[in-house]
Amino acid sequence: MRLKAKLIGVARVQLIIPDEDRERFVRQARSEGLTFSAWLRAAARDRLEARERARRFQSREDLQRFFEKCDAREGPGMEPDWEEHKRAIEESRLRGLPDV
Repeated sequence: MRLKAKLIGVARVQLIIPDEDRERFVRQARSEGLTFSAWLRAAARDRLEARERARRFQSREDLQRFFEKCDAREGPGMEPDWEEHKRAIEESRLRGLPDV
């Protein structure tokens, strides 16, 4: 007999996953020291956070927060080396061209 725990604010979700995917996902979860359920929740959160990071600015406040995060990461007043960026862009363009 299975006992059901009474959880508040928790939903149970059924997923249809091909067996081979389920096996891969479970192996990965175990390798990260997580249950399959915890791993799926973490993967879903990661995906949502990535989408939120990629969203467009909706206001001046959004833009200000973006620059504050950049300053916190790089240091205030630090500007990238634009010549280095331009070289990287050009090299990327050249590598992407097909052989003629």
